[in-house]
Amino acid sequence: MMNVFISMLRGVNVGGHHKVKMDELRTLYESLGLSDVQTYVQSGNVLFATQQREFDRLAVEIEKAIEQRCGFHADVILLNVSELRDVVRRNPFATRQDIAPNKLLVTFLSRDPGQEARDKVLAMKIGPEELSFGAHEYYVHFPNGAGNSKLPTAAIERALKTPGTARNWNSVTRMLELAESMGAQLAPDSQPQV
Repeated sequence: MMNVFISMLRGVNVGGHHKVKMDELRTLYESLGLSDVQTYVQSGNVLFATQQREFDRLAVEIEKAIEQRCGFHADVILLNVSELRDVVRRNPFATRQDIAPNKLLVTFLSRDPGQEARDKVLAMKIGPEELSFGAHEYYVHFPNGAGNSKLPTAAIERALKTPGTARNWNSVTRMLELAESMGAQLAPDSQPQV
Protein backbone atom coordinates (compact mmCIF):
# COMPACT_ATOMS: atom_id res chain seq x y z
CA MET A 1 0.00 0.00 0.00
CA MET A 2 1.27 3.45 -0.93
CA ASN A 3 1.56 6.04 1.83
CA VAL A 4 1.78 9.78 1.30
CA PHE A 5 4.53 11.69 3.07
CA ILE A 6 5.36 15.34 3.42
CA SER A 7 9.03 16.20 3.70
CA MET A 8 10.27 19.61 4.73
CA LEU A 9 13.89 20.54 4.17
CA ARG A 10 15.58 22.86 6.58
CA GLY A 11 17.36 25.94 5.27
CA VAL A 12 16.83 25.38 1.55
CA ASN A 13 16.59 28.51 -0.65
CA VAL A 14 16.67 30.81 2.39
CA GLY A 15 18.70 34.00 2.21
CA GLY A 16 20.48 32.92 -0.96
CA HIS A 17 21.99 29.84 0.68
CA HIS A 18 21.61 26.15 -0.21
CA LYS A 19 19.88 26.85 -3.48
CA VAL A 20 18.14 24.01 -5.26
CA LYS A 21 15.55 24.23 -8.00
CA MET A 22 12.30 22.45 -7.30
CA ASP A 23 12.43 20.45 -10.54
CA GLU A 24 15.90 19.18 -9.50
CA LEU A 25 14.48 18.25 -6.11
CA ARG A 26 11.61 16.34 -7.74
CA THR A 27 14.09 14.44 -9.91
CA LEU A 28 16.22 13.64 -6.87
CA TYR A 29 13.22 12.22 -4.97
CA GLU A 30 12.11 10.21 -7.99
CA SER A 31 15.63 8.74 -8.28
CA LEU A 32 15.12 7.29 -4.79
CA GLY A 33 12.11 5.32 -6.04
CA LEU A 34 9.53 7.71 -4.59
CA SER A 35 6.44 8.31 -6.70
CA ASP A 36 3.89 11.04 -7.36
CA VAL A 37 6.52 13.58 -6.29
CA GLN A 38 5.38 17.19 -6.14
CA THR A 39 6.88 20.28 -4.57
CA TYR A 40 5.13 23.15 -2.86
CA VAL A 41 6.67 26.64 -2.98
CA GLN A 42 10.43 27.19 -3.15
CA SER A 43 11.38 26.40 0.47
CA GLY A 44 11.93 22.67 0.16
CA ASN A 45 8.50 21.15 0.72
CA VAL A 46 8.13 17.84 -1.11
CA LEU A 47 5.12 15.53 -1.12
CA PHE A 48 5.45 11.97 -2.37
CA ALA A 49 4.10 8.44 -2.15
CA THR A 50 6.01 5.32 -1.17
CA GLN A 51 5.47 1.85 0.22
CA GLN A 52 8.38 2.38 2.58
CA ARG A 53 7.39 2.73 6.23
CA GLU A 54 10.71 3.36 7.97
CA PHE A 55 10.61 7.14 8.48
CA ASP A 56 14.08 7.53 9.96
CA ARG A 57 15.79 5.48 7.27
CA LEU A 58 13.94 7.30 4.52
CA ALA A 59 14.85 10.72 5.94
CA VAL A 60 18.53 9.72 6.09
CA GLU A 61 18.40 8.44 2.48
CA ILE A 62 16.96 11.77 1.32
CA GLU A 63 19.53 13.76 3.34
CA LYS A 64 22.41 11.72 1.85
CA ALA A 65 21.07 12.14 -1.70
CA ILE A 66 20.78 15.92 -1.24
CA GLU A 67 24.30 16.12 0.14
CA GLN A 68 25.74 14.04 -2.73
CA ARG A 69 23.91 15.86 -5.52
CA CYS A 70 23.58 19.39 -4.17
CA GLY A 71 26.77 19.68 -2.12
CA PHE A 72 25.19 20.69 1.19
CA HIS A 73 23.45 19.03 4.13
CA ALA A 74 19.77 19.75 4.71
CA ASP A 75 17.90 18.23 7.64
CA VAL A 76 14.74 16.45 6.46
CA ILE A 77 11.60 16.41 8.59
CA LEU A 78 9.15 13.72 7.44
CA LEU A 79 5.48 13.45 8.36
CA ASN A 80 2.69 11.27 7.09
CA VAL A 81 -0.75 12.71 6.38
CA SER A 82 -2.13 11.69 9.77
CA GLU A 83 0.73 13.40 11.60
CA LEU A 84 0.30 16.63 9.64
CA ARG A 85 -3.45 16.48 10.26
CA ASP A 86 -2.69 16.18 14.00
CA VAL A 87 -0.42 19.25 13.84
CA VAL A 88 -3.30 21.22 12.35
CA ARG A 89 -5.75 19.81 14.89
CA ARG A 90 -3.44 20.70 17.82
CA ASN A 91 -3.12 24.36 16.80
CA PRO A 92 -3.50 26.14 20.16
CA PHE A 93 -4.54 29.35 18.40
CA ALA A 94 -7.29 27.78 16.26
CA THR A 95 -10.17 29.45 18.08
CA ARG A 96 -8.59 32.91 18.10
CA GLN A 97 -10.09 35.24 15.50
CA ASP A 98 -7.31 37.83 15.96
CA ILE A 99 -4.56 35.66 14.46
CA ALA A 100 -3.80 36.02 10.76
CA PRO A 101 -2.51 32.80 9.14
CA ASN A 102 0.61 34.57 7.83
CA LYS A 103 1.52 35.57 11.40
CA LEU A 104 1.43 32.02 12.74
CA LEU A 105 4.44 29.77 12.22
CA VAL A 106 4.82 26.11 13.06
CA THR A 107 8.33 24.80 13.66
CA PHE A 108 8.51 21.07 12.96
CA LEU A 109 11.14 19.32 15.07
CA SER A 110 13.07 16.23 14.02
CA ARG A 111 12.41 14.60 17.39
CA ASP A 112 10.74 15.22 20.75
CA PRO A 113 13.03 17.57 22.70
CA GLY A 114 11.69 16.40 26.06
CA GLN A 115 9.87 18.27 28.80
CA GLU A 116 12.99 19.80 30.39
CA ALA A 117 13.93 21.48 27.09
CA ARG A 118 10.35 22.66 26.58
CA ASP A 119 10.32 24.18 30.06
CA LYS A 120 13.58 26.07 29.32
CA VAL A 121 12.04 27.58 26.21
CA LEU A 122 8.77 28.46 27.92
CA ALA A 123 10.76 30.27 30.65
CA MET A 124 12.42 32.56 28.06
CA LYS A 125 11.30 36.14 27.67
CA ILE A 126 9.96 36.25 24.13
CA GLY A 127 8.28 39.67 23.90
CA PRO A 128 4.93 40.09 22.23
CA GLU A 129 5.15 36.69 20.54
CA GLU A 130 3.18 33.76 21.92
CA LEU A 131 4.73 30.28 21.84
CA SER A 132 3.06 26.94 22.51
CA PHE A 133 4.31 23.37 22.12
CA GLY A 134 2.62 20.46 20.41
CA ALA A 135 3.99 16.92 20.20
CA HIS A 136 7.00 17.38 17.88
CA GLU A 137 6.36 20.97 16.94
CA TYR A 138 5.88 24.40 18.38
CA TYR A 139 3.61 27.20 17.27
CA VAL A 140 4.51 30.89 17.40
CA HIS A 141 2.13 33.77 16.89
CA PHE A 142 3.97 36.88 15.66
CA PRO A 143 1.52 39.75 16.25
CA ASN A 144 3.83 42.24 14.48
CA GLY A 145 4.99 39.78 11.81
CA ALA A 146 7.98 37.42 11.87
CA GLY A 147 10.18 39.96 10.07
CA ASN A 148 9.83 42.45 12.94
CA SER A 149 10.32 39.89 15.70
CA LYS A 150 13.08 39.79 18.28
CA LEU A 151 12.24 36.18 19.14
CA PRO A 152 15.49 34.46 20.25
CA THR A 153 15.26 31.69 17.65
CA ALA A 154 18.91 30.59 18.04
CA ALA A 155 18.54 30.35 21.83
CA ILE A 156 15.34 28.34 21.42
CA GLU A 157 17.07 25.94 19.05
CA ARG A 158 20.03 25.54 21.47
CA ALA A 159 17.65 24.80 24.34
CA LEU A 160 15.70 22.22 22.33
CA LYS A 161 18.86 20.47 21.04
CA THR A 162 17.05 19.24 17.95
CA PRO A 163 16.82 20.73 14.46
CA GLY A 164 13.57 22.11 13.21
CA THR A 165 12.14 23.93 10.24
CA ALA A 166 9.36 26.52 10.28
CA ARG A 167 6.42 26.96 7.93
CA ASN A 168 3.67 29.56 8.07
CA TRP A 169 0.12 28.43 8.71
CA ASN A 170 -0.98 28.98 5.10
CA SER A 171 1.75 26.58 3.92
CA VAL A 172 0.92 24.00 6.60
CA THR A 173 -2.77 23.86 5.72
CA ARG A 174 -2.11 23.89 1.97
CA MET A 175 0.36 21.00 2.25
CA LEU A 176 -2.25 19.06 4.22
CA GLU A 177 -4.83 19.67 1.47
CA LEU A 178 -2.37 18.50 -1.20
CA ALA A 179 -1.38 15.41 0.81
CA GLU A 180 -4.99 14.44 1.51
CA SER A 181 -5.81 14.84 -2.18
CA MET A 182 -2.85 12.62 -3.14
CA GLY A 183 -3.94 10.04 -0.57
CA ALA A 184 -7.47 9.99 -1.92
CA GLN A 185 -6.18 9.42 -5.45
CA LEU A 186 -3.94 6.57 -4.30
CA ALA A 187 -6.58 4.84 -2.17
CA PRO A 188 -7.59 1.43 -3.60
CA ASP A 189 -11.30 2.23 -3.43
CA SER A 190 -10.80 5.42 -5.47
CA GLN A 191 -9.65 3.43 -8.50
CA PRO A 192 -12.23 3.02 -11.27
CA GLN A 193 -13.98 -0.33 -11.40
CA VAL A 194 -13.01 -2.52 -14.38
